[in-house]
Amino acid sequence: MKKYFGLLLVLVFTGMIFFQGCSSAPVRTVERIERDAVVDLSGKWNDTDARLVAENMVDDIIKRPWLTDFIAANGNKPVLIVGKIRNKSSEHIAIDVFTKDIERELLNSGRVKFVASKDEREQIREERKDQNDFASAESFKKFYRELGADFMLSGEINSVSDAIDGQKVILYKVDLQLIDIETNSKVWIGTKDIKKFIGQSGYKL
Repeated sequence: MKKYFGLLLVLVFTGMIFFQGCSSAPVRTVERIERDAVVDLSGKWNDTDARLVAENMVDDIIKRPWLTDFIAANGNKPVLIVGKIRNKSSEHIAIDVFTKDIERELLNSGRVKFVASKDEREQIREERKDQNDFASAESFKKFYRELGADFMLSGEINSVSDAIDGQKVILYKVDLQLIDIETNSKVWIGTKDIKKFIGQSGYKL
């Protein structure tokens, strides 16, 4: 009887320890937030940085003399295309997100026109070929009607970091330039810096 009683006590204590362990397990919560909400978890480049830099850069682009000079000389809005924006920083950056933010801000400004990127144009040309073979004569889209871009926007993102004793400073430097495709002349150069301080006690960054 004592043997069974001792076994019962062991099982009871084991169960208590198990349930205590379960009750202290971390609980994950998910909360939807506004798209424009500023959230920095790791301190690394994120969607907020991409959006704010794009807004700042586009605001500067459309205020500079090149735009009014072009409209005065040609009587219409300039046609832009986004070329390569290289990530030369020390971390992974979703360049496509940043590029789309720039395209959206430029289009929404109403001051310029945009043409599809190189990859997008290839897809559209394939569709045009398919239409030429299978669509009705009244509906297929003709070749050699594409709108050529006047300017290409390109640039790079660099980063510099410094860390000691759980403290870290990261500087992101974004440099963009707008180039006249016909003459290769640069009509606009823009720079935007984002500097972040990250501190975490008891942890080496």
